[in-house]
Amino acid sequence: MAPEKQHLDHENEKHRWDRNFADLLQELRVTQTGIQILFAFLLTLPFSSGFPRTTAFQKDVYIVALLAAAVSTAMVISPVAFHRALFRQGRKPELVRYAHRMLTGGLAFLLISMVSSVFLIIDFLLSRSMAFLLGGVMAAVFLLFWAAIPWYRHNWIDEDEES
Repeated sequence: MAPEKQHLDHENEKHRWDRNFADLLQELRVTQTGIQILFAFLLTLPFSSGFPRTTAFQKDVYIVALLAAAVSTAMVISPVAFHRALFRQGRKPELVRYAHRMLTGGLAFLLISMVSSVFLIIDFLLSRSMAFLLGGVMAAVFLLFWAAIPWYRHNWIDEDEES
């Protein structure tokens, strides 16, 4: 058995929740930075010189991307407020479960924002048909890496542990 697995088998419930919380914080930090960069880009886009040339449809796609980024930001940052409200109350399991749900929802809205942003830019620069094609490809790529592969691997045993 791998040393990490042996360690995990001997940890008590409090240590497990502490470890889960620390892991979740790392995930939140990475996600939050990406969302904030995308959101900042989307907030500045209407003030760029080319934005007035967008069609009504492109502006609608922009609104979807912007609102999805805003909701994603709210969901990913919400565990911080929840933590503040529960600070020193010994409710880490509740916090971890809540943060897990918010991060999962935040990633879903981030996917919508990313795909909408790619679609918008390709539609503006190339064509609507190319935007649908490449937007669909990007949606598939995100779903592959964020959902399909993790779901497929979630029950796999590490190959190193088998020997």
